[in-house]
Amino acid sequence: MQTADALRFALSDRIQDAEVGPKHVPLALLGQFQEDVEEFLRGSNREIDSNQVMVSIEEGSLAIVVTGLLAASGLWRDMAQLENPAALGLLDPKRAEVLERWQKAARKNPHRSYQLADTGGRFAVRVDSESDFRNQVEAAWVPVEKYLRGVVVDLGGKTSPNVHLDLGSGRAVKIAATQKLLAEEKENRLYKQALLHVSAEENLKTGALRNLNLLGFEEHRPTWDEAEFDKLVRAGTQAWADTPEGWLENLRSGKG
Repeated sequence: MQTADALRFALSDRIQDAEVGPKHVPLALLGQFQEDVEEFLRGSNREIDSNQVMVSIEEGSLAIVVTGLLAASGLWRDMAQLENPAALGLLDPKRAEVLERWQKAARKNPHRSYQLADTGGRFAVRVDSESDFRNQVEAAWVPVEKYLRGVVVDLGGKTSPNVHLDLGSGRAVKIAATQKLLAEEKENRLYKQALLHVSAEENLKTGALRNLNLLGFEEHRPTWDEAEFDKLVRAGTQAWADTPEGWLENLRSGKG
């Protein structure tokens, strides 16, 4: 087994006066641990195809050893970051969520702990009731204004009006709106392409948006408008009609 090719995920706990292991583990806990391991490996960018990696279950604590990770550069960068507990916000968001879940579970159960290490001895991380991993990603959120293009699949609402916008590729966002803004909209936007002007908070690391609010619908022109272009050309031609010949050349040469 090559160095930086395998990771060992281990869960330790005591349930019904017996140590958790391959022969003694609640089905729900086994399923949750397996899901956590898969989510940590894949990350937000689905860096690893879980169908292509092999695992083995070890005796002792409930341990899963995953091999075939040599090319997962993002995974190994995140493992190196974990040497600093305060750098949780620098990790891939999905991997950070897994570690936060483990820390929360361990603080509720003093017998619970999680260990994560590579088989080459380069990285070793333990999450238990005493660990203090801190997610500082909140500091990276900044206010922005954006233009989002997509298909409006739902809008309205009695108490919390909003717009559901399908951005394509399986991505969708919910954008808060005011009843006044939606009531004043004259065009039927439902199930049509639209361009929305929104305010939001953007994460400087991940580019994720949160707390979206609708500022207005913009004109959506998905095709080339030749008539409008000709109109702009005519306006520009007329505006420059009285310009003396050679004026631009003189200006560039410093003689104007």
